[in-house]
Amino acid sequence: MTTAAAYALSASDGAFEKVTIERRDLGPRDVLIDIKYAGICHSDIHTARDEWGGTKYPLVPGHEIAGLVAAVGSEVSKYQVGDRVGVGCMVNSCGKCGPCLANEEQYCTRGATMTYNTQVDPSVQVDGYTMGGYSTQIVVTEGFVVGIPEGIGLDQAAPLLCAGVTLFSPLRHWNAGPGKQVAIIGMGGIGHVGVKIAAALGAEVTVLSHSLSKQEDGKLFGASHYYATSERQTFRELRGKFDLILNTVSADLPIDDYMKMLNLDGTLVILGLPENPMAIKPFTIAGYRRSLAGSMIGGIAQTQEMLNFCAKHGIGAEIEVISADEIDGAYDRVVASDVRYRFVIDVSTI
Repeated sequence: MTTAAAYALSASDGAFEKVTIERRDLGPRDVLIDIKYAGICHSDIHTARDEWGGTKYPLVPGHEIAGLVAAVGSEVSKYQVGDRVGVGCMVNSCGKCGPCLANEEQYCTRGATMTYNTQVDPSVQVDGYTMGGYSTQIVVTEGFVVGIPEGIGLDQAAPLLCAGVTLFSPLRHWNAGPGKQVAIIGMGGIGHVGVKIAAALGAEVTVLSHSLSKQEDGKLFGASHYYATSERQTFRELRGKFDLILNTVSADLPIDDYMKMLNLDGTLVILGLPENPMAIKPFTIAGYRRSLAGSMIGGIAQTQEMLNFCAKHGIGAEIEVISADEIDGAYDRVVASDVRYRFVIDVSTI
């Protein structure tokens, strides 16, 4: 085992503290990464505060990791020391089931090993649970490391490892592109990246936000239209308009009203995960052959495709870089929607 400095939480109502954690020794197919930046995802907050249940403490969150290769195992062929690399939400999977063989490791039937808070063999991880990117170093098997192309700053690339692929995957799956009407519900840390990617794919993009406070940004990021969902006429005006709607928010929404915005054969995809069940009238779906679907991040190959696409089109996350001792305050600000649009930790401050 080797050690790394990290920021960890010891209880759901505690504060982050600097600690020393153990990382496994470099195996033949492993990559040791010096982490430079780690994005703060809302999932980090849900897990840290045990809002989804099942959190194991001490917890080191972080699955938006960007850094440089520090060392490689003897059988590693894709990377060498000094390469710009990233790690997203997963660090392993079974590699044998149907989804894994189809490069959809996020749907591994045996359960993918997530970057933090996932039980693994205690012989290779302290306490038997993965520790994430709020740390100075991480060891990851080569197959779950992606290359970050030149043209994207490591700080702006970090959130793409979760937020970027979470939007890119459904946009690709449902063939967003020229001639398609795409709406994105919410323009926060995930949604703003989706606006950029959908516009770069050639779709006509509409933002559906509670208010018009971010309208100027939305248009700057590539949205053609911007509507306030707090105004009831929005739902009347946009009825039957969209081929694809991506819901990025975790709040409880009148989802039946949003479903009515879909045209014939349109699909609404759930990306944000509200706590309560959603109510939908059967006729709303049946009447126009509409679909309600879900999507979860993307596989490793698609994550690499997303990064290459973003580099080609000059897409990065809009970020506010913070020091490690500002994590607690940043969490509160995310919950209060007081960030435009993603916090990224400068790991040199750990």
